[in-house]
Amino acid sequence: MTDPIERISISMPKRLIERLDDMNARRGFDSRSQAIASMVEQQLVEYDESLGEEVMTGTITIVYDQSKNNLKKRLAEIEYENIAEVISSLHVLLENEHTMEVILVQGPGKKLRHIADQLVSCKGVKNGTMSLHSALIPPLHSKSISKKK
Repeated sequence: MTDPIERISISMPKRLIERLDDMNARRGFDSRSQAIASMVEQQLVEYDESLGEEVMTGTITIVYDQSKNNLKKRLAEIEYENIAEVISSLHVLLENEHTMEVILVQGPGKKLRHIADQLVSCKGVKNGTMSLHSALIPPLHSKSISKKK
C-alpha cells in the first residue's frame, strides 16, 4: 500500500534549484519532487537515529586488516554480544590481507550506533560506516506457529 501523495510548494534560491537540476540529471531522478523526497527521507532517518529509540534497519560496513592478532575474534564477540540486533554478515576478501564486512542490523538507532562504534574502534579496523533506514525486516518466524498435523 502506497502513501497518498500531497502537493507542497517550496521556494529556493535560483542557484540551489540549478544545482538540484544538475544532480537530478546526473543521478537519474525522474523529477525534482523525487529528489527532494529522497533527501527529506534521509534527513528523517538521521533524525530518528539521533533520537535513538526508533527501530531501524541498516548495514554497518567495516574494512579491516585481517592479519591483526585477535581482531576477527573481537569483531565476532561484538556481533555475538549483540545477536538480537545482528541479522547476518558478509565477508569479502580484499587485497593486502584486508577484509570488507557488511553487517545487516535491526534495532533501536541508538543501539545500532553503539554497535557500529564498538566495531569501528577496534584496533586494525581501517574504516567503517553505517547506513540506516526506517523500513523494517518482517519477522521470519513466529514462536506461536502451530505444528502441522
